[in-house]
Amino acid sequence: MEPMDIVGRTKEDASLPKATMTKIIKEMLPPDVRVARDAQDLLIECCVEFINLISSESNEVCGKEEKRTIAPEHVLKALEVLGFGDYIEEVHAAYEQHRNETMDTVRAGKWSNGAEMTEEEALAEQQRMFAEARARMNGGAIVPPTVPKQPDSEPEPSLNS
Repeated sequence: MEPMDIVGRTKEDASLPKATMTKIIKEMLPPDVRVARDAQDLLIECCVEFINLISSESNEVCGKEEKRTIAPEHVLKALEVLGFGDYIEEVHAAYEQHRNETMDTVRAGKWSNGAEMTEEEALAEQQRMFAEARARMNGGAIVPPTVPKQPDSEPEPSLNS
């Protein structure tokens, strides 16, 4: 039987994408340094355990405040409680940067006067974003989006009418 974590899932269920983690590991090291596959797996497992530890402590901090949703402040407090106080400033800065980027994205999706997009504008924005994603997946080659045909204002006459 496999060991269970705190939410009843097996350890195999709680993991991080290996390709993403490998990329992060390689980006953090000088280009001439290689990392053995076993070492990569160990680093990934350490990251999973760290996330579990921070999540668990954040949940406890949240519970002590009689809250039901873990907020960024709970995570920062958990880092302090667990002895990672040296990282709080950097984590807070990363959170602020993420929040600003997220707010910029939300604001970009709205009119300057605050009104929401029309359905046509939302569809055009979605198609643009899909095209960008396709371009990234195809190594930068821009692939034109397929635009769904808009129905005519009047339905075409049926042969059965």
